[in-house]
Amino acid sequence: MTIRLGMVTIDCARPRELAEFWRQALDIEIAGDYGDFVMLASAEEAGVRLALQRVPEPREGKNRVHLDLETGDRDVEVARLTELGATPLSEHAMDGFGWTVLADPEGNEFCVGSPHG
Repeated sequence: MTIRLGMVTIDCARPRELAEFWRQALDIEIAGDYGDFVMLASAEEAGVRLALQRVPEPREGKNRVHLDLETGDRDVEVARLTELGATPLSEHAMDGFGWTVLADPEGNEFCVGSPHG
């Protein structure tokens, strides 16, 4: 038996609004909108899908799971994501790799990383 990761689901208060942020952030499409559950996927349907799911309670404290995104130009991507509604929280670096921690419009944290010299 083999198992693979098929989807990452983010709990949120407003799935449709947050799906629009992630659609633009990752340049992917809405694959299904079921009101309280919105699924995003690339046009090729390959790889991991991202879903947004309405939950009644607000997020409290730090995420237990977060997305790590990679790019060749972190400054450009952080600026673009900030324009879309993300909030930069902190900068980090170690062993030839740097990353920025951001929060999406509902406060869910994620990272954007890139190699550096």
